[in-house]
Amino acid sequence: MTRDNPFPGMNPFLERSWQDVHTSLISYIRDSLAEQLPRGLRARAEEGVALEDGDGESRIVRADVAVTESWKHGTAPSWKPGAANSHGLIATEPDYMIIEEEVARWIEISDTNGHLITVLEVLSPTNKSTGRKTYCSKRRDYISGGINVVEIDLLRGGEHTVSAPLNKYARAGFTCYITCVTRAAAPSVKEVYYTLLHSPLPNVSIPLREKDEDVVLVLQPLIDRCYRMGGYDQERHEHVPGPPMNEDESTWVQQQIKAAGLAE
Repeated sequence: MTRDNPFPGMNPFLERSWQDVHTSLISYIRDSLAEQLPRGLRARAEEGVALEDGDGESRIVRADVAVTESWKHGTAPSWKPGAANSHGLIATEPDYMIIEEEVARWIEISDTNGHLITVLEVLSPTNKSTGRKTYCSKRRDYISGGINVVEIDLLRGGEHTVSAPLNKYARAGFTCYITCVTRAAAPSVKEVYYTLLHSPLPNVSIPLREKDEDVVLVLQPLIDRCYRMGGYDQERHEHVPGPPMNEDESTWVQQQIKAAGLAE
């Protein structure tokens, strides 16, 4: 048994723990790009909280100022629901549910004056479902504002969301991971990297300012690092998350798992 990613490309089982994988991958991408950026540019990992409105649509909010209370850090509030109020009335006992806030993360490359040059989005399940409308609107704003946009979709589940159309592999029912680059200088031209399940992830040209050479994002070792550092070799490798695979892909996945000694 090995701790290494048993797949030559994207590991479809990572979709089951995407929140952790997404957080790590954003950090690894930021570090990889930062080492290559020319003087005067910097890469930053940004985040916001995904809030759902009454219509079931998610939107991303990034506060300028945040006020927190001590109970957020582990200290319970002194007042509890159910206690009598000043009028002697006692509220009906509610059911308690803990709702996890989804944190949206992305990468921004900007100059030292704060001018935004390039945005990299690693799509989340929310981007491809309840937050799709908000995500597409934000992408339009970036492009219309003269900002380069890089979209990386490593999820099998959810709606097609990147600005490039599906190709023949996806239409034929094959798993197809997509990375799409939209340059501010030519927004109608999409640079698209299609990757099938059994293929390594691509090396992606990341645009910067027009005067700069592209830097190259090598995705495969970053996904491999997510798998290794997250200890995902200790997870159960059965029932691939997401939509059903076709018979050929399902058989191939089981062969890879068995060869790595991960079969149950």
